[in-house]
Amino acid sequence: MDSESSRVRDDPDVKVMMAGSTLRKVKSRSWKKPRHFRLLEDGLTIWYKSRWAGKGHSTFSVTELEAVREGHQSEVLQSTAEEFPADHCFTLVFHGRQGNLDLVADSPLEARAWIQGVRKLIHKAQTMDEKERLDQWVWDWFQKADKNKDGKMNFKEVRKLLKMMNIDMNEEHALHLFTMADRSGSGSLEIEQFVHFYKLLTQRDEVWKVFQDYSGDGEKLLLEELENFLKMEQQEGGWSTQHALELIDRYEPSDSAKKQGAMSLDGFQMYLCSQEGSIFNPEHRGLYQDMSQPLSHYFISSSHNTYLLEDQLRGQSSLEAYIQALKRGCRCVEVDAWDGSDGEPVVYHGHTWTSKILFRDIISTLKEYAFKASDFPVILSLENHCGVEQQKVMAQHLSQILGDTLLSNLLDGQMLQQLPSPQELRGKILLKAKKIGGVEDCLDETLTDEVSDEEEMANGDAAEDPPADSNKKSKSKLSRELSDLVVYCKSVHFHGFEHARSHGKCYEMSSFSESKAKRLAKETGTDFVQYNTRQLSRIYPSGLRTDSSNYNPQDMWNVGCQIVALNFQTAGLEMDLNDGLFRQNGCCGYVLKPDFMRDGNTRFTPEKPEERQGYRPLRLSIQVISGQQLPKVNQKEGSIVDPLVRVEIYGVPQDQTKDETSHINNNGFNPLWNETLNFVVHTPELALVRFVVEDYDKASRNDFIGQFTLPFKCIQTGYRHIHLLSRDGRAIPPASLFVNITISGLT
Repeated sequence: MDSESSRVRDDPDVKVMMAGSTLRKVKSRSWKKPRHFRLLEDGLTIWYKSRWAGKGHSTFSVTELEAVREGHQSEVLQSTAEEFPADHCFTLVFHGRQGNLDLVADSPLEARAWIQGVRKLIHKAQTMDEKERLDQWVWDWFQKADKNKDGKMNFKEVRKLLKMMNIDMNEEHALHLFTMADRSGSGSLEIEQFVHFYKLLTQRDEVWKVFQDYSGDGEKLLLEELENFLKMEQQEGGWSTQHALELIDRYEPSDSAKKQGAMSLDGFQMYLCSQEGSIFNPEHRGLYQDMSQPLSHYFISSSHNTYLLEDQLRGQSSLEAYIQALKRGCRCVEVDAWDGSDGEPVVYHGHTWTSKILFRDIISTLKEYAFKASDFPVILSLENHCGVEQQKVMAQHLSQILGDTLLSNLLDGQMLQQLPSPQELRGKILLKAKKIGGVEDCLDETLTDEVSDEEEMANGDAAEDPPADSNKKSKSKLSRELSDLVVYCKSVHFHGFEHARSHGKCYEMSSFSESKAKRLAKETGTDFVQYNTRQLSRIYPSGLRTDSSNYNPQDMWNVGCQIVALNFQTAGLEMDLNDGLFRQNGCCGYVLKPDFMRDGNTRFTPEKPEERQGYRPLRLSIQVISGQQLPKVNQKEGSIVDPLVRVEIYGVPQDQTKDETSHINNNGFNPLWNETLNFVVHTPELALVRFVVEDYDKASRNDFIGQFTLPFKCIQTGYRHIHLLSRDGRAIPPASLFVNITISGLT
């Protein structure tokens, strides 16, 4: 491997990890068992097994880790704090929805080595460029296939490896490539020769063809030829000379080509596989939108019953669920608070068997993690079932723990005609709850403090969420202290759009069940869009979704609803759409709505998009060319996928459609489709495009292989790669699709 890798291996902390340590794996107060952990030769894989067990062992890659927390920084280690000193303890945090690994070392010294070692390896993994990442990937495969660990690979081992890599190749072709790579004629490949074999294997004819179309001599693209390609195919206008030079500088591996200001096929392929060659427009990746408009003008990434890690009836309530949602850019989290037995309010899903956590612990977690992924405001949606005494305790916790971070007064000089902007509220947490009176009459002490409760139930549909004792408990006392902390997000009942038009205040917001919102969107779409230009609305899943399944958020975004709350813990189509919409604008959790949804007099309705001013439908044409190194779905030794690609459009009802390619038999490594799918999109400003790859199965449901979802307005046209994500939303390099995209007006 390269010198960089050997430098990492010489690091004293990494050496401790390679030598191995016995660490205690802790799952609960009663489950704590010693396991032998060590870092493998590749410098990336951590291997562990129980000391006594026979063959069984587990491994995970450093690339799956997001961070290391030191000391008692997880609920599990906090619960065993008396038994294990903080300087022996650490927590490995994985990306996505995978649970943490809580570990205890025998000494502070050993814990230190693992904490620092893993951090260095995470940093190294995160800073690898495309080429190093590919080299690492090839090295990993070599390690996996070199069964007898002699550092060489014979043809039999190579055949096995091809199966593992999802390649069904006839023996003759494989042997031909093997012989070409085996320059010494020894009948086996060492790592360098194996890299050469891999290059021969991954030569991509479809990229070579595009290269040939623009290259005069078939060997390289001169500056002018590359410019030509960028203008004609990638639709990049005026700045293509400058851009062509930058691309050569960034992606061309050969120095002699660089000196000539030219690009070789290797460089061309690297550019096409890079972020700049990806389907997602890099200019929309960072923060690019105007953040100074009223809060009601943005879609806001929002979570439902944030405290749950699993289902709604028996699931574990956990602080980790808040950390995970906030790290994913979620900007509206929810708390269901109930009276605790010892005067401390607790949070859980009332009237169910979900476990309980302390309200104050959630607020501390919020304080620590609220602004790690984004510094735009977080809305804390409080569903309050506590009596007055414990409401006072909640108010104390909010004020003491959050301090200045909690917005408890109007912003200076703020007119109450419209809500403040995300920009003005940076770094602030806003409480959404019931309030006595309005923001204007904070000082009027004579107001009554009777306020109805059970918000989700009161605004739901009777059939959906029948409150257990709705008649008895429709009024409950609200503590003045808690009420005073509510400023811009006062929860109120919804009395119809007419009432809101004449009486509604911009800081008043209502919650709607998914079915009520859907009905309003269908029957009175324009009214809903207008209402949402000025006031916030929150949508929540039906009470019948006890399995934490989600509804399609697109129906709600179509009428401009800002806070469309989803169960973040549940992977699938709905969270793919949420991740897709919020992948733009720096993943900050706020996306500016299209201009026709920000104008109070708008006539837009999703049911009839052609009636709005500025209506301009577009034609989207996607040539699905090929796939690269798709992961295996079935881990059985001989199985290889039969992939197909489906393109799904989500948007206004007229735009909801899908189409798919045929399937390719037995090729997950480099399937070629060369099929074109065509769509007409009536409201591109609201549309999301989802690419799904599945393993075709004629007898049962197709298996999911990978997906990528992005807003229509973030698509780059031309020859592009789509880097696929797992069901959990994590990257699965180097799996990708190669496509050619054109977007044109509908004439």
